[in-house]
Amino acid sequence: MSADLATAFDASPNPYILITPDLRIAGMNDAYLQVTNTRREDIIGRPLFAAFDSGPGEEAPENVRQVKASLEKARDTRQRDHLALVRFSMPKTGPDGETVFEDRYWSATHTPILDDDGNVAYLLQHTNDITELERLRRQHGLDETETVSALDAMIGGNVMRRAQLVQEDNRRLETERNRLIDLFMSAPGFVAILSGPDHVFEMHNTAYGNLIGRGSVVGKTLREALPDVEGQGYYELLDRVFATGEPFEGREAPVSFQTAANGPIQERFVNFVYQPIRDADGEVAGIFVQGNDVTDSVLAAQRQKLMIDELNHRVKNTLATVQSIAMQTARSHGDPASFAETFQARLMSLSHTHDLLTRSHWEGADLDEVLEHETEAHGRHRVLANGPHLALQPAAALSLGMIFHELATNAAKYGALSMPEGRVMVDWSVSEGPERRLSLIWHEIGGPAVTQPERRGFGSRLIERNVRHDLAGDVKLSYAADGFKAEISVPLARGHSS
Repeated sequence: MSADLATAFDASPNPYILITPDLRIAGMNDAYLQVTNTRREDIIGRPLFAAFDSGPGEEAPENVRQVKASLEKARDTRQRDHLALVRFSMPKTGPDGETVFEDRYWSATHTPILDDDGNVAYLLQHTNDITELERLRRQHGLDETETVSALDAMIGGNVMRRAQLVQEDNRRLETERNRLIDLFMSAPGFVAILSGPDHVFEMHNTAYGNLIGRGSVVGKTLREALPDVEGQGYYELLDRVFATGEPFEGREAPVSFQTAANGPIQERFVNFVYQPIRDADGEVAGIFVQGNDVTDSVLAAQRQKLMIDELNHRVKNTLATVQSIAMQTARSHGDPASFAETFQARLMSLSHTHDLLTRSHWEGADLDEVLEHETEAHGRHRVLANGPHLALQPAAALSLGMIFHELATNAAKYGALSMPEGRVMVDWSVSEGPERRLSLIWHEIGGPAVTQPERRGFGSRLIERNVRHDLAGDVKLSYAADGFKAEISVPLARGHSS
């Protein structure tokens, strides 16, 4: 059968040439060799436009471009493509033996030949040399405005002219269409075209595919392509736009997709427009979908609002703390100079802890860092810390910072840090269980003899208030003769790490 087909191909009086997908000459019949005045061994295997380049004329590049564009279209679309009229010069031997080029006019059809897998194996070019028709038209007509014979109008003039004009219009339309498709596919926002009442995807761009987190959904209905959108109102909204012909615009609308196979549902926020597409009769034929993924800006605005609310809350709490410190310090200090010194020291303690929290963007601070900041003025070698890493929430860090400041200040005035050989041992641990708790012991050694104070000062009251009120914990202050001891136990939220 293959031999019969090859014999028929070669015996056909119509010119045929077989071309590979990369536009090299794979075969041709005798009629093609005759019409092109070539030999098989001279052109077989060569690039088509190296063997035939339409000569040196100014129009040669455009002639080549037209034929090449038609071949590539047939190859890429797997559909037959026609050239009604193309001017393409062919080489011939002149009287003196030199090679000259003769203008010829052709009509060509390019047909893709597919293999068993549906891929293009070859392109079949069938050409008709219609040069004599063109010459006949010129012989019968002087210009376009003069009356020509019926024969000229039928075969040599108007038919050919119309074909040429249609072909030129088609080329312009194809170029414009390709440009629009390129713009469509490369648009930074997401774009899709839905057809019919079932909203079948005719096409969508890369941004739309990235938004929904899956490959091409062309040819599928919306409900088939995006079953995870059910119950979010978008099916019904598109149905209403199709039925009423009224466009719809959404702003910062939440939509949830399963952006990966077997992955979690993720919420996105989009600005979008559903614009009806009408046919020639004015009926709604589909919907044009266009929009932008604004998730990042929406989440940023939400975070900003949360931070502002949190900042307002912290400022109010800080002002309340400052007010309490001022009032209690004033009650304990009749001397303005003494009041100013103590009040300033306590504010600086608050400021130190704020600095620590600011470095971590108010996500928390490590207990060891808070302790070091509040006691480093007394010498790091004199306050010995021993305990695991513990990240504190901002509120807990502020409260413990004030507590450490008061303990260190009292130790410097009356306790171990008032003596050169005095030391402070700070040990802490975290118990695991139904309720995680921090247990911390401040133990002073090497200081003067300790006696129970006759009255509770502001420092003691501040420590107890912070532990019991702010941290919901327990505190025990012991004034043993060998050294002051503070035992603190507070619950830890699950957000703490140790």
